[in-house]
Amino acid sequence: MSQLPPIASDQPVLIAGPTASGKSALALEIAAQQGGVIINADAIQVFDNWRVLTARPSAKDEAAAPHHLYGHVPYDAEYSVGHWLREVAPLLTNGPRPIIVGGTGLYFSALTQGLADIPATPPELRARANARVAAEGFKALLAELDPETKARIDTQNPMRVQRAWEVLTATGRAMADWQDNTPPPLLPLSDTLPIVFDVPKDWLNARIAQRFDLMLDHGALDEAQANLATFDPAHLSAKAIGAPELVAHLRGDIDLETARERATIATRQFAKRQRTWFRSKMKTWHHHTPVDI
Repeated sequence: MSQLPPIASDQPVLIAGPTASGKSALALEIAAQQGGVIINADAIQVFDNWRVLTARPSAKDEAAAPHHLYGHVPYDAEYSVGHWLREVAPLLTNGPRPIIVGGTGLYFSALTQGLADIPATPPELRARANARVAAEGFKALLAELDPETKARIDTQNPMRVQRAWEVLTATGRAMADWQDNTPPPLLPLSDTLPIVFDVPKDWLNARIAQRFDLMLDHGALDEAQANLATFDPAHLSAKAIGAPELVAHLRGDIDLETARERATIATRQFAKRQRTWFRSKMKTWHHHTPVDI
């Protein structure tokens, strides 16, 4: 790893970065050398039904250091940044120093900048939004958002667009308006060592392809088979990259090589969105590049 700034043993550490960039390895390295608890900040790794496909820490890694908020949410449950903040709050004050690691940028911004107290989306409105996205695509919802909200969210992320549309429709107030009335953050950025992985595209794309092959070798297809009977694209857990492709293969719609290619492409596209978001929103973070690049 490249040289990091000095880290005090009681200093909270934030580690963000695109998928497959090596974040979890760095979290384990810091925990092994200095102590601390590793806390998940990935929106899909919270679910209990995907371990291999979401690259959750292995049982060996979990035995090496305390891990929290991994695989603890039922596959069919709703889960949002608000849920995550409520669960992470006691971990910041009760126990060893937190090492918070993941690829969901919104979790980090909510943690360090605060989160507006927006009411939950009514189930009937969520169903209506899902139906519209299925029929018209998420850009139909994007077209109905206000300019200020469009300027703040990742407009290429269907989940973020749908959430902003649901907020506007349910409350009559734009997401941007809610954000402008945000309470203080749980963990100000100035109290942490914030690290973001900044890696070249070609290096990351090669890692992504290798990792998906490793996932297949370690049972991703068996994991998809176990989820086949209950798989529902409307579930947030179904957004696990590679899940729709492997399910389509198991249903006989595509062969395994096609599923592999599509999943790898989807992962690359996701990583590109992550890198763009991090470079835009985390300019003041310590940008970290592994030495093997």
